[in-house]
Amino acid sequence: MANTTVDPLLEDITGPTPGQMLRRRVFGHQGLIIGAVVVAVLLVIALLAPVLAPHDPYVQNLAMRMKPPVFLGGTWEHPLGTDHLGRDYLSRLIYGARVSLLIGVVAATISGAIGTAMGVAAGYFGGRVDAVVTFLVNVRLAMPVVLVALAVVAILGGSLTVVIVVLGLLLWDRFAVVMRASTRQVRRREYVAAAQAIGASTPRILLTEIMPNVLNNLIVVVTLEMAHAILLEATLSFLGLGVQPPTPSWGLMVSEGKNMMLFEPWLVLIPGAVLFVLVLAINLMGDGLRDVTAPENRS
Repeated sequence: MANTTVDPLLEDITGPTPGQMLRRRVFGHQGLIIGAVVVAVLLVIALLAPVLAPHDPYVQNLAMRMKPPVFLGGTWEHPLGTDHLGRDYLSRLIYGARVSLLIGVVAATISGAIGTAMGVAAGYFGGRVDAVVTFLVNVRLAMPVVLVALAVVAILGGSLTVVIVVLGLLLWDRFAVVMRASTRQVRRREYVAAAQAIGASTPRILLTEIMPNVLNNLIVVVTLEMAHAILLEATLSFLGLGVQPPTPSWGLMVSEGKNMMLFEPWLVLIPGAVLFVLVLAINLMGDGLRDVTAPENRS
């Protein structure tokens, strides 16, 4: 049988493989690990909400209203207490994770598709295309996101679908700006000129030469806009124009508990703390992915 043992001296000379280098970068980045673990845990909780939730989040029981959490003298029947309608707070918190993650992912996907296409086109073609995209970005930046979202949702009515579509159509400007700048830098590189010299088509150059080298910047913007969309949804729900009752939403839970904040502060602190942890974890994960996938860190 042939000896497959690798000579340590030879390994030292050849250096680690690309796969080993990637694993080292990933597992050596504490922020990425912490953020990814928290997001993964919340994602699993959201997917398994019907199994994990101890009660139906929509069932009201006025005889059990305003029960405190177990750490404030409550019972394990309702570990995080109940709200003003007697609904189990832990169950509503678990189902609320579904709303926040769904809005963050879908809204960021819609805005990312729009902004990335515009930014890459402006950065690669320049000229009139760049001028048109720059004008559209300036128009969008002149529109306050929160006020426009409030107006549109007030006209169309608050619902999960309306909130997702409105946020997706309002958050593309950062994608366009970052992708335009990144594409302009990459377009001047020698490998792009070489691809043009050998007659590669424009779609091929964009997909094989441009996009892989701006991907790390795109990842950062995606995570930032996911967190931004989640916070905007919570803001709209808090103001009563986002996800409508009785759908569980962390922003709506904060809004429903604000009237009792001085007497039962846990009604606001619990959903607010979970919202803070999710947004922080997404930002940590995005920053870590940017560091890991940066072209200067691949060698």
